[in-house]
Amino acid sequence: MASRLNPYLSFAGNARQAMEFYARVFGGNLTLNTFGQLGAADTPEADKIMHASLEAPNGFTLMASDTPPGVAHNPGDNISISLSGDDGPELHDYWDKLSEGGAISVPLEKQVWGDEFGLCVDQFGIPWMVNIGQPQS
Repeated sequence: MASRLNPYLSFAGNARQAMEFYARVFGGNLTLNTFGQLGAADTPEADKIMHASLEAPNGFTLMASDTPPGVAHNPGDNISISLSGDDGPELHDYWDKLSEGGAISVPLEKQVWGDEFGLCVDQFGIPWMVNIGQPQS
């Protein structure tokens, strides 16, 4: 998959409802993964959305999640820019440049779902998420 850039929204517990609404607006394929499905089955957040992705027929991609415990949710500040794909060298280069002079909150490294993932805020205060998927064979 070629690298792509898209908005990533954060919600205070209602990501499922919001993404189902956006799916009705834009159409397409909605994928929802809960915290419980991805390793936190015995927590109060088990049924909350860890990652949602809407792929609309017109090429729009919208991603979202519920804000995890301990992370502030501030409406108006609840959007990040997501870079994702399977071109590791390209995405690592973007990560290095975006995080330089900024702040890394999650280092770019392999995660429980199998991809490399990192979170940083660039030197201008813009939050970025980078997800490097494993190439499909």
